[in-house]
Amino acid sequence: MSTIENLSENSPHILVLGMGGTIAGLASNPADKPLQYDAGQVEVAFLLDHVRSAIPEGISLVSKQVANINSRNLTESLLIHLGEAVREALDSTLVQGVVVTHGTDTIEEAGIFLQMTCGKYAQNLGKRVILTGAMLPSNAPKADGPSNLLDAIRWASTPIDNCPGGIYAVMDGRGCLAMDLSKRHGSALNAPIQASPSSSVGLINPSWLSGVKAAQALWTEDLPIPRENEWPWVEILTSHAGARSETITHWLNSKVKGLVLAGTGMGGLHDAWHDSLAAALKHGIALVRTTRTGAGETLPNLPEKDLAGCLASGSLSAPRARIALQLSLNAEKQAQAAGKSLTWQDFFARIAVLPVIR
Repeated sequence: MSTIENLSENSPHILVLGMGGTIAGLASNPADKPLQYDAGQVEVAFLLDHVRSAIPEGISLVSKQVANINSRNLTESLLIHLGEAVREALDSTLVQGVVVTHGTDTIEEAGIFLQMTCGKYAQNLGKRVILTGAMLPSNAPKADGPSNLLDAIRWASTPIDNCPGGIYAVMDGRGCLAMDLSKRHGSALNAPIQASPSSSVGLINPSWLSGVKAAQALWTEDLPIPRENEWPWVEILTSHAGARSETITHWLNSKVKGLVLAGTGMGGLHDAWHDSLAAALKHGIALVRTTRTGAGETLPNLPEKDLAGCLASGSLSAPRARIALQLSLNAEKQAQAAGKSLTWQDFFARIAVLPVIR
């Protein structure tokens, strides 16, 4: 940390946590080939140095490097470190808000993880955690990282009357709940947020804010962060033309604990999977059904009746549903160890049934 940051650390400040990603990337030929780059090359303190002159007066910043990776290589171990860093920051009376710079490839996984493990805590404390990233590397001529970072810092420090505490994300001038992130375009500057219910970061939409408050009101309890090496093994499988039952039976004798099934349309699954999915349930494998389309809700018993024990994912995409299932399976294990009869379905339903912001 710089001297300025060391001084700020002992006074009220915004904490900026760096995870790497494109926002911290460097292109070898940025003028001609900005999309050929290495992610996670510069530290978050470097990113702050390049925007410090534009930081609104009265805002002090402190940075901490949690990781510096290409986010496609995000691991469960790094999610633990991120979650612990966020909770520690929320605990501090000196931290007014938190910004997380993250790669966009897996920012939706980080978003749902932080919502489910820190969302209620942040809301109760009235503090905002803002995820942001970039689609262009830091040395590209029209890099979007600096403006996204500035927006995130401003939103993290905005008076609480404008937006309640919680876990949010900012990209390309718009903000959304972090659990609504879903990257659905390979290169658009608003890729992680383009299909998410969102609001301008400059002027918060009252209708969007009303939806945020409705969703937050129903998120009543955070789930525990799994300990190292205790994350349940969950895989994502996609239904498609020519699907084979072996796609499911392959996992029956493995240590897999759950399968997220990305179905066609509204989450329909190939008939060839029916018997093997029933066998998976008998083996104690948790099943969650979602859609491979990338948009829309997956609702219970549509387009046909669900197998008993298989849950629909609501508005969660397959990557988000996977993290939610992992956290739910871990919560079930801890609940049972404490003598409680709660199941993973009880925990998963808490996130799957939250109202969708329109």
